[in-house]
Amino acid sequence: MRTEPMPNRIAYLPLNTYPETPPDPAILSAVGFAASLNCGVQVAMFAVDVPKTASPVGGFLINVEGMANAIEDRSKAECERLQALINGAARPDIDVVTTTHKVVLGAALDAATIEARTYDLALLPWSADTISAQDMAQALVFGAGVPVVLVPPSVQVAAVDHIAIAWDGSRVAARALCDALPLLAAGGRVSVVTVQDDKALGASRIAQTLVSALERRGFAAKAVDIRLDGRTIAVALQEAALSEGAQLLAMGGFGHSRLRDFILGGATKGAFSDLRLPVLLSH
Repeated sequence: MRTEPMPNRIAYLPLNTYPETPPDPAILSAVGFAASLNCGVQVAMFAVDVPKTASPVGGFLINVEGMANAIEDRSKAECERLQALINGAARPDIDVVTTTHKVVLGAALDAATIEARTYDLALLPWSADTISAQDMAQALVFGAGVPVVLVPPSVQVAAVDHIAIAWDGSRVAARALCDALPLLAAGGRVSVVTVQDDKALGASRIAQTLVSALERRGFAAKAVDIRLDGRTIAVALQEAALSEGAQLLAMGGFGHSRLRDFILGGATKGAFSDLRLPVLLSH
């Protein structure tokens, strides 16, 4: 029987500095949440490389090179600032590595998606007001192939000893469950949340069936049946998770139209406009 310690998990945290960076509180919350998960952190900062091709407009030659250099300088300076911010706030017992990549304008999302595949999970600082944060979330959830955790600002959790799983018995829900369980602290609990007034999400006894399976594997588990009562699926699931005392909500991405809305939202208002706890999305 193997007695060697398990290898360390490493969370990938990408930060795009153009056109905007997620707010500092969200970034620090994501780094801190990695510690709550007992993960090391690989922080990848992306500095922009802007093509420098002169362009005549209205008979005038715009100084594209000067504008491009100014954008690049700001992006580089932001990478340096973020590195100092993260290194200054990181706990000494958590392995945090920061790197900076210079990528062509528009290539950061693809680069982050590819790099994320080499790590255990991705942690994304979340801001409903920051378009670049939303773009990064969609890129990684759709393309990375690893679980993605959206972390709101001001999250302070010592350890993740209680997770809630949004359960509809689907393939993507099963994927989310398998992705979330390894993140649960020893002796932790699982709340299995089903929406009873949604035919696609709330089949009879599916929650209790999962609870029984989890208990057989040694987990403390509980079925939680909820109704939407006029709430969105995002609000209902988060309120249920918080009411049960969970520190992480896990759900499959896009197994159901309402779950798809959870991240995509509408054109003017994102469904994550009020993210209240870290949410793990698997696809």
